[in-house]
Amino acid sequence: QVQLVESGGGLVQPGGSLRLSCATSGRIFSIDTMGWYRQAPGKERELVATINSGGSTNYADSVKGRFTISRDRPENTVYLRMNNLKPEDTAVYYCNVEGYYDGTDYRTDNLWGQGTQVTVSS
Repeated sequence: QVQLVESGGGLVQPGGSLRLSCATSGRIFSIDTMGWYRQAPGKERELVATINSGGSTNYADSVKGRFTISRDRPENTVYLRMNNLKPEDTAVYYCNVEGYYDGTDYRTDNLWGQGTQVTVSS
């Protein structure tokens, strides 16, 4: 059973910083793309940032220059450093994996974590 577990969310004041982590467990190897998405109340889930196996990154315009995605490939872990947080960043943040090797086959599954709440408020 492959699992993604996020951590690091919480309450922070505007202008503050948080670092989210997403650890994987189970038979999951050689992950293709890892990413972070978020969903605010009453809104659809949206892309925040992704990073592929080659280290190329992609960011939503709203977070460029403030957020940094990184990954530890041997540990199959992905991070999201969030600086200068704004109230509009308040959302549940979800870790995502797209494409991985399970030890036998390459899987095209889209995997999600359970989410971690980030609240930006004074």
